[in-house]
Amino acid sequence: MTEQIFTIIDEAGIHARPATVLVQAATKFKSDINLEYKGRRVNLESILGVLSLGVVKGGQIKISATGSDEIDVLKELNETLKNQKLID
Repeated sequence: MTEQIFTIIDEAGIHARPATVLVQAATKFKSDINLEYKGRRVNLESILGVLSLGVVKGGQIKISATGSDEIDVLKELNETLKNQKLID
């Protein structure tokens, strides 16, 4: 398992548009990918799951991946978070 912690900088937190982009990026991979926030964990391939977490600005999220392409998952999602201006 590979995991990384990120701090969200967007004023609106993780809202619908960037959540959709994150989910689309996650579905490309074979690994099981989870997003954790405030002790709650959801599958990153579920848009409703991601939105249900209510991640706000300053919130720390943990993305974890387990599987054959787990390293690539975190590289891609790190870039996606940066491109969506959710992290620095």
